[in-house]
Amino acid sequence: MAKNKDTKDEQIENENEAATSENTEKQEEISVEEQLTKEVAQEKDKFLRLFAEFENYKKRTSKERIELYATANQELMTVLLPVLDDFDRGLNEIKKDGEDSELFKGMELIKGKFHSILEQKGLSKVEIKAGDAFDAEIHEAITQIPAPTKDLKGKVIDVIEQGYQLGTRIIRYPKVVIGQ
Repeated sequence: MAKNKDTKDEQIENENEAATSENTEKQEEISVEEQLTKEVAQEKDKFLRLFAEFENYKKRTSKERIELYATANQELMTVLLPVLDDFDRGLNEIKKDGEDSELFKGMELIKGKFHSILEQKGLSKVEIKAGDAFDAEIHEAITQIPAPTKDLKGKVIDVIEQGYQLGTRIIRYPKVVIGQ
């Protein structure tokens, strides 16, 4: 009987060891599955972050490209602005002399054509006239003179040089005289 009891005890121990080893194997399998799940989640997170970063890069470069196209002609336009000024001065002198109206018409046509081409490329005048309120962000004050009337204090009295903008960016500020 004692032998029989010892063998039963051994069998129970063997069964317990077998069950423990099965549990250990299951835990290892579970931990391997959990580990793989964690790795997949980490890789998915990396992928999503990389994808979001790439989308932001595309948006930023697209915006920069649009800005570049909008202001690509800025240097050329800035160089051509004195030519527009010279046309205005020439037309004013021809008007003063009043001798040759055909010359005046011809110069006015050439200036108009030149100006319309520049407008097609996005150039426009900064609209300002005498009596407008002075704004330091839009105007460049050349000098201040005593205001002829009280209501002209702090306002534009005369426009010395016309300002221009390319798209929404001002490329040359209008030079003005303001009342003091």
